[in-house]
This record gives sequence, structure tokens and C-alpha cells, in this order.
Amino acid sequence: MSGLFDKTTDALGSSINFRLLKQNVASSNIANAETPGYKAKKVDFEQALSRALDINGLGQMSTDHPDHFYANGNSMMNVGADVYENPDITVTNDGNTVDLEREMAELSENTILYRATLQLINKKLAGLAYAATEGSGAR
Repeated sequence: MSGLFDKTTDALGSSINFRLLKQNVASSNIANAETPGYKAKKVDFEQALSRALDINGLGQMSTDHPDHFYANGNSMMNVGADVYENPDITVTNDGNTVDLEREMAELSENTILYRATLQLINKKLAGLAYAATEGSGAR
């Protein structure tokens, strides 16, 4: 993103995209709950997001010369989620691995977190809008 947004805003944007992916995967699992042989999918993005945020600063790179490239500038743009067959589920007689109750619970939790992330983004943008209008004298 541009210099207008900070690392938090970039992380919230990536989180929204991952929540959408997780919603689609959970919906697909629920839709295929009665399909014989269907293997439930799982999305893992929390680790990828924490690596991109580099919360502990372990992967911090610095530049000591003006001609060097800044290494961590687009770290949020390169974050990807892993979608794979869920190994934590038991197989039923027809070969299906969807646990409908678990999928519904994950879908509900994901919806709550999606809405919370949207609210945080709205608050950040409202702060920018406030700063822009107060700076220009417009109301």
C-alpha cells in the first residue's frame, strides 16, 4: 500500500482477505457435508500473518546505505494462506471428513472476527477522515 497507511492498516486488510477465504472454505465444507468421499479443507493464515507482521522483530532487516533497497516494505502484499485437507477430522463410513458442527462453529467465529476487523478498519479510516477535514477547516 501507499505511505498513507501504516503496518496495522495493511495487516487489517490482509486479515479481511484471509477471513473471506476462510469463509469460502468453511461454506464449501458445509455444502459438501453429505458428499461421499469429500475431504474437508482447512485454512491456516495466522502463522503467515504473524510472519509478515514480524511481531518480535526477528526478521528485521535494515539498510546502511542510501542505494540499498528496503526489504520489508511490501511484506503484507506477499502473505499467503495455506489451504489443505484437514488432518484433525475423523473419516465417516462414506469417506467424508466434514464435521458439520465444527464447521458451523468456525463459520460463526470467522463471521464475528470479520466484522470486528471491518470495524477496526472503519475506525482507522474515520481517524484519517477526521484529520483531513480538521486540517482543511471544512466541516
